[in-house]
Amino acid sequence: MGDIVPRELISLADDEGNSVSVDVLGRSPTWSGGLDAEIVVATPFVSGRCHLVLSVSKLQSWSDALNRLDAGEDVAWMEMSRGASISIRLIGERDCPEVVVEDESGSMVTVRVPIALPDGWIADHRRRLHQLMEHWVPVLSA
Repeated sequence: MGDIVPRELISLADDEGNSVSVDVLGRSPTWSGGLDAEIVVATPFVSGRCHLVLSVSKLQSWSDALNRLDAGEDVAWMEMSRGASISIRLIGERDCPEVVVEDESGSMVTVRVPIALPDGWIADHRRRLHQLMEHWVPVLSA
């Protein structure tokens, strides 16, 4: 894989300027089994960031979420853990896909972002996850 360190686990964006991403910042300084990451929401109306720590099990649950999305199901990722969660609804309130970022335990803010998802976005995210796990899981296990 060379010197390129995979950073972007999730990148959902459309031509309207709406986006939600999860960016891996590196190994957590406070937990050897975790990765520091942040959820980044950007829209023409509102934008923000929320810190989180990803574990191997959270990455594996993202894989499960992608499988459910591929089967046509809505998903909630990291819903049962402390910190922020991300829900993806394939048909949201505005009859298009929407991503809901909820930071109930921190800021107590919820942001709903309608995003027109491109064809092939699930396959793209499986590739992102695979690259990220290929690079980071051995580092976290060391």
